[in-house]
Amino acid sequence: MKRLAYLGLTIGLAAGSGAALAKGGADQIARLGSDLTPMGSVKAGSSDGTIPAWDGGLQTPPAGFVPGKRLVDPFASDPVKFTITGQNVDQYKANLSPGQIALLKTYPTYKMNVYQSRRSCAYAQKIYDANKKNAEIAKLTADGNGLEEGLVGVPFPLATEGVEFFWNHRFRPRLGFKFRRAFALAAVTRGGDYNLVKSQDEGILHYMGPGLRAEGDAASLSQLDNVWITYLSMTTAPARIAGSIILVRDNINDSQGPRQAWQYNPGTRRVVRAPDLAFDNPGTNADGLTTIDQFDVMNGSPERYNWKLLGKQEAYIGYNAYRANNSTYKEFLTPSHPNQDVMRYELQRVNVVEASLREGARHQYSKRVIFQDADSWTFTNVSLYDTRGELWRVQDAPLIQYYDAKSCNIIFEVDYDLQSGRYLAQTMNMEEAPIEFNATELQPERYNPDALRRLSTR
Repeated sequence: MKRLAYLGLTIGLAAGSGAALAKGGADQIARLGSDLTPMGSVKAGSSDGTIPAWDGGLQTPPAGFVPGKRLVDPFASDPVKFTITGQNVDQYKANLSPGQIALLKTYPTYKMNVYQSRRSCAYAQKIYDANKKNAEIAKLTADGNGLEEGLVGVPFPLATEGVEFFWNHRFRPRLGFKFRRAFALAAVTRGGDYNLVKSQDEGILHYMGPGLRAEGDAASLSQLDNVWITYLSMTTAPARIAGSIILVRDNINDSQGPRQAWQYNPGTRRVVRAPDLAFDNPGTNADGLTTIDQFDVMNGSPERYNWKLLGKQEAYIGYNAYRANNSTYKEFLTPSHPNQDVMRYELQRVNVVEASLREGARHQYSKRVIFQDADSWTFTNVSLYDTRGELWRVQDAPLIQYYDAKSCNIIFEVDYDLQSGRYLAQTMNMEEAPIEFNATELQPERYNPDALRRLSTR
């Protein structure tokens, strides 16, 4: 693997699910926005010029964009530089994940079209200011399973310990303080058959506000009542499962209490607590192809894994996937894998993080090897190993810059099962209404378990 110096940051092996972690010194914090981006990645380009210097990212909409409409591809005229296939994969394997290599070697039609690298990620100044403050004050609990200090921005923009990289993904800047989204998912067979499931989700990102009801009505992490996001997801189609609802109040600190979750079943018209909405229990509407903690690539508590930074490198990952997002479900959902002609890959800097199952802990996945985009702290590609240590599943989560909301984030997720030859495409927004980033009318009272029945579609 080609390693990067990262201009003075420690990049050796960093073991980690242990103690609360060191704060950044004044000289290191001063680097944020200087030789480092405000998010903590290297601002300079690569020595060979393949990866450009970060110049602020894509902060304004391109020509042709209409607010409230679909995102216009600002890089639509970029040509394909080259294509990685199963025939030439060995030429590029130093810049690929184990899962990507397996996909290229398993499916003759799988390919990766590589385009010009563009560092388009950009966020609001509020995030950058919070990152600097977090670099000074952010702290984990002694066991690494909870955040004690930090707010709004990524907790550890100068991360060095393995578990810090997980927390930066979990608390990375998202879709605004209050959001609403419609999306689809499909479990696709080897032959390309699928049934679309449609859902609507919404929530309040209390950590990002910060706030309970409104931005700024909380000033510290302790005022958020151990809830960083209040999240609701309702299945809207097909009719046989429409009206099912999940409500989650996701926690900040395991020692103060676990995730709280409820489910509403329209058949029984009952609301029940759902402690199983965590870890390796089956993913919602996933047809057995994912676990609960694979949603958003990885969510929930880090407690079942030991975390280690393996290093930092350059890798081909899904980036600026506007064309894929502007395709149709019929065009996108093809046999064995999504239509790779509409996918876009770029050479970008990633953190390579390994999560290995703790002794005595239980999980379907004994190890996760994670590629994390350095500019956004997002987990973008994960290789998942079964209890025998064999590669089992692969997660791919391309990024785009939501230039209408100054948020660099996942556009959809694809989960491949190498053993069954099937895949799950989820959080697809291609034929749905654009994401609403400013759903100010949402209030905490809406997310009361007693109110779930009233929200049902039937």
